[in-house]
Amino acid sequence: MDDLGEGQALAYKMIAERENETVRIERESTFIIIAKARVWASEGWQVVITDKDGKSYPPEEFDKLLAA
Repeated sequence: MDDLGEGQALAYKMIAERENETVRIERESTFIIIAKARVWASEGWQVVITDKDGKSYPPEEFDKLLAA
C-alpha cells in the first residue's frame, strides 16, 4: 500500500516505447525512476521522463533531474 490519497499524482512518470509497445511507470523517487528509465533505454526502448510540472526529459537530460 502507498500513502498517497486517491487521485494524487506521483512526481515522475516514465514512458518507454518500442515498436507497438508502450510501458508507463510512475514513481515518487527521482533515483528510482532514472534507474528504471536507464535500464529500459539500454534495452533499446525510446524513453522519456516527465516531472510533476509536465517538463519532459530524454535520456541525455536525466542528470538534470538529479540537480533539481
